[in-house]
Amino acid sequence: GVPDFDRPLAPRGERDAEAAGVWLAAAFPIINEVVVSPARRARDTWARCAPHLDAREVREDRRIYEDWGSCLPDVVAGLHADAETALIVGHNPGIEEYAERLAAAGDTAARARMIRKFPTCGIAVIGMHADVAGGDSSVLRAFAVPRG
Repeated sequence: GVPDFDRPLAPRGERDAEAAGVWLAAAFPIINEVVVSPARRARDTWARCAPHLDAREVREDRRIYEDWGSCLPDVVAGLHADAETALIVGHNPGIEEYAERLAAAGDTAARARMIRKFPTCGIAVIGMHADVAGGDSSVLRAFAVPRG
């Protein structure tokens, strides 16, 4: 009964966001840059992940929410060149479609799982050069779906 932008996380989403924070902390002890959609459920997801992580810089970017993720290449291109690890907290279908474009190479089993189902709190770990936002040299390293 609320606009999509203001929709809160469901109880399962709250549990899964907590589990995602635990998974991220184990995989990436330091995250240099975090960019979060300003939509409520993305901010709530980040709020449940954040206590588990050492995030050096966190900012909101409305482009993650707008136009079904069509601006995600611009968001990625705007990441700091010296950020070794960055996290984008966004929405489907945009995140899923962008991750699939970027993940043409890499872990084929992870790609098959990601294409089959990219659920809430799905995490695509994509390696890319600092100057690449289009995916020509990006590689899917892992795909995880932490559950709480």
